Amino acid sequence: MITRTTSTLLMRTAQQNLQNSMATLGAVREKATNLQRIGRPSDDPIGTANSLLVRAEQASTDQYKRNISDGLGWLSTVDSTLSNVTGLLNRVRDLTVQGANDGAMSPTAKEAIAVELESLREDLLVQANSTYLGRTIFAGSSNAGAAFVADPASPDGLAFSGAPGSSVERRIDGHSLVRVDSDGTTVFGQGAASVFALVDSIVADLRGGTNVGVKLVDIDARLEVIKGEWATVGTRHSQVMKAEETTMSKAIALESQRSEIEDLDLGRAILDLQAQEVSYQSALAVSARVLQPTLMDFLR
Repeated sequence: MITRTTSTLLMRTAQQNLQNSMATLGAVREKATNLQRIGRPSDDPIGTANSLLVRAEQASTDQYKRNISDGLGWLSTVDSTLSNVTGLLNRVRDLTVQGANDGAMSPTAKEAIAVELESLREDLLVQANSTYLGRTIFAGSSNAGAAFVADPASPDGLAFSGAPGSSVERRIDGHSLVRVDSDGTTVFGQGAASVFALVDSIVADLRGGTNVGVKLVDIDARLEVIKGEWATVGTRHSQVMKAEETTMSKAIALESQRSEIEDLDLGRAILDLQAQEVSYQSALAVSARVLQPTLMDFLR
């Protein structure tokens, strides 16, 4: 079958081709404007799937970064608090050594030491009730507001308010949970075995005329426990800081992957736009020359 080629058919075909070229130009211009290689999933289905995977991993990495930042805040607070507690207990030890020298210490001097020890006990209690963002750092998951609260029935006049066996943990990657608090009963003891009861007994012995030299063994034992916990906290702090470096590197790598999949190079976008504009202008010029009206068009 022979198809007759008329000027109407030529005009319709030229118009369709021009519309297609214009649509392509519009798409290229849109990409050049927002520099996005994938404007809609149909532009690149495989690239879209890869982009979704990368973005999901980026979301997880961002959450780990927030967890790490919060964990570092907790651990830094615990670290500084244990440093303060160690300093206070060392001062308690120094005063106990002085108070044990019965031959050179008058009752007045011993009373002065006892008064300072009572002040140090209050300072230790303040440290024991330290908080981070409103949460006690020595009471686990408890929301009591203070790790040690008044309890007249207890030998040291205090009760531990923390939830037994609980802890505060932060997930720093897909496989690791790190504890970011410290156990108050481990650091300060509890009841008759607490550091508060120990200071109370030293004060009572000083005022009662009993030599306090034997208390040095208990002070040293408590200092060893605190230093051990302090070292453990330092190890966790180092672990979280390493995780922070790893997470930062991973975040940069993921952003590079996302950019490679989604973003369009500016130079390439400009070249594509110019090439498409030249192609469209050429199509217009050719169509105008091919479809020029003739005398027969007017005679019809």
